[in-house]
Amino acid sequence: MKKKLLLSLLLTACCTLSSHADTLTIAMTGDIMMGTTYPSVMLPANDGRDIFRDALPILTSTDLTVGNLEGTLCDGGKSTKGSGPNSYSFRTPTSYGHLLSEAGYDFLSMANNHANDFGTEGILSTERVLQQQGILYAGIEGRVESAVIERKGKTIGICAFGHNSYTLKHTDLNVVGRIVDDLVSRCDIVIVSFHGGAEGRTKNHLPQGQESFLGENRGSLRQMAHFCIDHGADIVYGHGPHVVRAAEVYKGRFIAYSLGNFCTTYSVSLTGISGYAPIITLTIDDDGAFMKGKIHSFIQQRGIGPRLDKNKSVAREIKMLSETDVPNSQARIDDDGNIWFK
Repeated sequence: MKKKLLLSLLLTACCTLSSHADTLTIAMTGDIMMGTTYPSVMLPANDGRDIFRDALPILTSTDLTVGNLEGTLCDGGKSTKGSGPNSYSFRTPTSYGHLLSEAGYDFLSMANNHANDFGTEGILSTERVLQQQGILYAGIEGRVESAVIERKGKTIGICAFGHNSYTLKHTDLNVVGRIVDDLVSRCDIVIVSFHGGAEGRTKNHLPQGQESFLGENRGSLRQMAHFCIDHGADIVYGHGPHVVRAAEVYKGRFIAYSLGNFCTTYSVSLTGISGYAPIITLTIDDDGAFMKGKIHSFIQQRGIGPRLDKNKSVAREIKMLSETDVPNSQARIDDDGNIWFK
């Protein structure tokens, strides 16, 4: 009887330890637009079932996977955009929603300049599809401000900010502070996503101060990211410029200033560095502090999606940008994409 009791106690202890791990692993990607039916049908082959093929082993192996949904998941509606050369509307079929959950995504930001491409109808449809797939989301003003998910006995709070009128704006630090402070008070780990910065192949370097693009305030991203960490956030990751930018560790916490495009099969330039599509995986301790990371290099092919970059050119690009633009970072990056403390 004593042996059975001891065995029962040991099993209970093992189960408790396994559900309250000392570390968490997180995968982060940039923009996702799997294909569009507007203004014409531009969809990948095989109903998109192969677009995440090379990335699946990484995206599905971490405790949490997050990214940015660049556009809508809807089958109808009227575009809210104009017809000028800088105007694009993205409408991915709702039938593609399962591809996101099968790729391992747990959270997707909607705080970007394409979430409203088909108005309220598009937003509601996108939310409905994500809910059906069990994927959390946030970022639209007046709707969902943040999401909370549990992993390994830890509560993880996630919020998302954008730069245009219908999003929760990262240009308003009062809003950012209120939402981050709320999550910090309720959660063990806090992750912040932002869509910001000027766009294009010449915008890969992270500037000091405010950025503008097409007359629009695209944020002061160094200030905003540091503000979030100062308020207790543990990870901040960005997207929006359509190119990768620097990454740093600040006060022991990780920041990626832009993860660029990740799976944007059509209507987005993939020429040169615009096709760079990293996955960054992080290991953090149970307090959210950075332990180590890895930049996994992928390059997009039009209509196909991200494919492995055996030359690791994406990792080397982020390494160069980080050394140049955030020289005071507490992290170092090697040519293989490994991220370590200095």
